[in-house]
Amino acid sequence: MTTPAITIFRGFPATAAYVWSPFACKLEARLRFAGLAYKVDQGAPPKGPRGKIPYIALSAKDGDSAPETVSDTSMISEKLVDDGLAEDLNAKLTPVEKAQDAAVRALLEEKLYFYQTYERWEQNYYPMRDKALAALPLPVKFLVGQLGYRKMSSALYGQGTGRLTASEITKFKTEVWDHINALLTASSRKRGSGGPDGMFFVLGGSKPTEADTSLFGFVASGLVCDAAPETRRIIRSLPTVMDYADKIHRHFFPDYEHWDDDDGKGEK
Repeated sequence: MTTPAITIFRGFPATAAYVWSPFACKLEARLRFAGLAYKVDQGAPPKGPRGKIPYIALSAKDGDSAPETVSDTSMISEKLVDDGLAEDLNAKLTPVEKAQDAAVRALLEEKLYFYQTYERWEQNYYPMRDKALAALPLPVKFLVGQLGYRKMSSALYGQGTGRLTASEITKFKTEVWDHINALLTASSRKRGSGGPDGMFFVLGGSKPTEADTSLFGFVASGLVCDAAPETRRIIRSLPTVMDYADKIHRHFFPDYEHWDDDDGKGEK
């Protein structure tokens, strides 16, 4: 079977570096865990099938039709598996392990995501605006930034995070990373140096699962995002989390800038 050309639209200019979106980094990890080649491009939310970043374009099998676009990282992963392009990372998990995998992803994507969104858009609005809207001219950037800020603030308030104090959000955010660190510490002790390049994974197995795509996405994006200094500080205070991410980076992303490049600033 001919593998279609895959393009990931990440919302940021295409470079060999991690971007600020945890879901874009998650998606890249998913493809790299599957050994699938891909290109990256900027794209934009309005161009995606669900109005959000990231999304992918799969070249048509006949080579003539328009590429198929798919969004939502979980649905993209399912699509790749259903089309026989990627192995099901969770196929060999027990029902209990699958529940644990889903719980880790929910902790990150349905809880931590909103705490980090608050940090980026409420506490560090200007660096977040300037990065996310870098392609826009200044007058338009100001207007779109304000509209985006109001929309994000309203969403956070409706979701519940916006009703918390900054100190409460920091507390809950730190607790999430402490939980992740506990899981990785147990996995590291279990696996030792038995995996390729000494890698260990969040559920303690010898291979990554879907939870690892999410976790690596949140770690990598957190380390390079200049609009999330508190998250970066928390992650860097956890040596096991840093070791986990560093090993995955060196094995699966050797062509990418490391987050310690450029004096720790990460993506330029």
